[in-house]
Amino acid sequence: MGFEGEFASYEPLRRILSSEKIQALQQRMYIQPYLPSADEIKKEIISLKKVPQSSTLQPDYILAIDGSHLEGQPEKGFPGSEYGIVSIAAVLIDLKKISEMEKEEFMDPKLFRETEIAAPEEFIFPGCNIIVDNEKDDKCSLRRFIYEQFRDYKIFKEGETILETYEYLLNLKHDKYKDARPQKNPIDDNYELPFGLGEYDCPYTQEKLYSTDALRLHELMNPSGTNGELFGQIMDTIEKLWFVNILRWFEITHQLKILRRIAFVLDGPLAVFSTSSWLTKVIEYELIRINASQKAINNEDMIILGLEKSGAFFNHFTDLDISREGTTDIFPRQSAFLLTDSYIKSNIIYSKSSTLYGLDTYFGRKFFYKTASGQKIVPVLAWYTDKQKDIRTADIDQFSRLGDVIRLLDRLVSSRYPNSISPLISAHAEASIPLNLGKQLFEEIAKEIAASNSPPKVLS
Repeated sequence: MGFEGEFASYEPLRRILSSEKIQALQQRMYIQPYLPSADEIKKEIISLKKVPQSSTLQPDYILAIDGSHLEGQPEKGFPGSEYGIVSIAAVLIDLKKISEMEKEEFMDPKLFRETEIAAPEEFIFPGCNIIVDNEKDDKCSLRRFIYEQFRDYKIFKEGETILETYEYLLNLKHDKYKDARPQKNPIDDNYELPFGLGEYDCPYTQEKLYSTDALRLHELMNPSGTNGELFGQIMDTIEKLWFVNILRWFEITHQLKILRRIAFVLDGPLAVFSTSSWLTKVIEYELIRINASQKAINNEDMIILGLEKSGAFFNHFTDLDISREGTTDIFPRQSAFLLTDSYIKSNIIYSKSSTLYGLDTYFGRKFFYKTASGQKIVPVLAWYTDKQKDIRTADIDQFSRLGDVIRLLDRLVSSRYPNSISPLISAHAEASIPLNLGKQLFEEIAKEIAASNSPPKVLS
């Protein structure tokens, strides 16, 4: 770390690049033999015309969920004290109103804004070197706040708190996945974490434990530096719990019929990583269960997809779109490439493991789609059957409602921001700048949908 006013010269960079150790490492690196091009995989690229649309009706609403987090320092406190603000937003977009407005020669920006209804919420968590109340250290303070924030927040008046949804999933884990690896006790890692709901006393140390300790998020705290990773993982965990909470509300209030009219879009992959990755299996179980219940009424699977806007998969898709001669826009428009485990491990995330890619962290599978306007999209589509989950193969029927989804992507793709879709952009804006903080709007939204007698439009 340099001193104030001191600037680095180019000499250290020259020395590093010419280092024998760097050269030796590069010589030992496994280099991908060749990068496949769109021309080489053209037999596996599927044109939109070859993907059948289902007999279902197009959703009238898009519900997008996104989050953001920000770290800050309190005005008073110990050196290096830090807290994290996590903001999650759900934005409901009325596609019917947008379709009507698109018929006009000029679209009124104010009326267009009224096609969106946002419900953002803000959470705050203590980070390193912040001690609250009578807790003994910063990790205990964080554990307590995670529990209290989950306990105190409810999206719907007639629904569950985030804690109730979480503890429902925790019970699923305890009942159905008892062979899961034991977790360390957050108070004394010489002991296991005993199962419990709510607040309860540790039988070994007699200190207080919380049901949310099973997420192990406190283990990510950096005791002497910034905690962006910690707050980012808390944000991602809340996003997934928020989503499950919304789905369960439709079931609790006996409104599963409405789900045929809503498509759900989450920012990022349909996956849970890091310490709370055990949520993957129970979220997958719950999505399959709720989907089966609503499918008995609506005759079609739900549309649930995530969207990856960066990372190794997006970078590889970009490479596929460039020829060896440097020509761009090679991948055909309105075409999809369905990914398999072998292709991913050979060309994107190199691995010799016999375990299928993402088996323990994902509850959906990825594919590439290039829209009519040329945008490159990396969706992650939820799976509902063992066949859909088997990524050793990639057939059209292994991607639920693929035809409907890619036609929807063509409609939603953003012209303002590359390789994203407008609902997620709106959700991110609301999460970053929560203008409607704390409003509980979904009951009114659901009533509006249920009361609507106008038939949804058929996909075209």
